[in-house]
Amino acid sequence: MGLTARIRTRDGWAVPHAVVTVTDMTGAQVLRAATDEEGVVRDAAELVPGPYTVIVTAVGYAPVASTALVTASGRAEVGTVVLARQGGTELPPPGPWTIDPAHSTVGAVAQHLGITSVHGRFTEFGGRVEIAGADGDIEKSRVEAVIRAGSIDTGNGMRDGHLRSADFLDVEQYPEITYRSSGLTPAGPDRWTVHGELGMHGVVRPVDLDLSYLGTGADPWGGTRAAFRATAELRREDFAMNYNQVVQAGISAIGTTLRVELDIQAVQGDALPQV
Repeated sequence: MGLTARIRTRDGWAVPHAVVTVTDMTGAQVLRAATDEEGVVRDAAELVPGPYTVIVTAVGYAPVASTALVTASGRAEVGTVVLARQGGTELPPPGPWTIDPAHSTVGAVAQHLGITSVHGRFTEFGGRVEIAGADGDIEKSRVEAVIRAGSIDTGNGMRDGHLRSADFLDVEQYPEITYRSSGLTPAGPDRWTVHGELGMHGVVRPVDLDLSYLGTGADPWGGTRAAFRATAELRREDFAMNYNQVVQAGISAIGTTLRVELDIQAVQGDALPQV
């Protein structure tokens, strides 16, 4: 075997149909081969012993060049070559991903009396992530999520009841909070800005999420999971939630802005595993 190499993403996924080009020290091409579906290239042509340059390219990824030394056996064992998404941005492999509520958190933080924070979370929600292909349209990936407004939990029953009332979420009239994205913009390595619309309390407004992609890995049930963290800031007045109580010195009891904090696990495929 003259050349062997494994082409992978940062998370260990195979990169099928990557192209491996080998040139000698004069720049002349001596070998060119494509990887198979498992991201592996095997070429039987023997190479003259000496140093070579190995260049790996794939659509949607930044090219990588390295030096390989061919031994007297005529073999060049390049090993594993890791490719990064073009521009340094990463996302999971293309296809559908289903949000797992049991291993995800949808939270919000509000300021109280101008000095402390109250943390809350929604316990009932679901959604889907659709990662577009890596052939230049990855920024067309989509996210859809639905949250049961009445599942708000701040650890205090009286406060939760007030938040469910018409002063705030008005869950009787508006039982669901929805989010639908319209696209992605790269914001740095492993970071994206998700553009979309949030529907809450009968109002729909554009809301961007600052998204970090944390990677993928196998789960105990034979599936594959991807992890994300996202944050956003909302103004309550933008969603017609104007209730407040002013205490001494003109300080509002509840802050006018909310910080949304999302820690999401998504399972590859159209449905959650039956466990």
